[in-house]
Amino acid sequence: MDTDAGNGGPLDRFDRAILDILAVDGRLPITELAQRIGLSKSPTQARLKRLLAEGYIRGFRAILDNRKLGLDHVAFTEVKLSDTREAALEAFRQAVLRIPEIEECHMIASSFDYLLKVRTADIRRYREVLGEKISSLPHVASTSTFVAMETVRESHD
Repeated sequence: MDTDAGNGGPLDRFDRAILDILAVDGRLPITELAQRIGLSKSPTQARLKRLLAEGYIRGFRAILDNRKLGLDHVAFTEVKLSDTREAALEAFRQAVLRIPEIEECHMIASSFDYLLKVRTADIRRYREVLGEKISSLPHVASTSTFVAMETVRESHD
């Protein structure tokens, strides 16, 4: 059901169209965005401002070419913790945030606790990150690594 989301209500078709379009091209000029969703510039700007203020849009960023940057080695690391009480989980999560090579960290319902996506220049650098950083994270009992041979699709493709 479409409602007037401009007054703090649920998202309507215009809001969802803005989100869908900006997810593909966050640099789209406001005039073109307005034209594509079928509204004038002012209401489109107001909706965009509200979507930002309400946290539907968390930010805008550049998508980098990791191969050109020499960072095309991707490994997925399963991490099993020795302690899964909330304090231990929080200590692990906070420590992960301080390791720039970890692109993603997901708590998993499986025989292990977390799955990390780690990006480095090569396998040598990954081994250093694993040995010096990941293995020394709080409560890490064991890890297992899977090296990506090819990336077919990433979320921004």
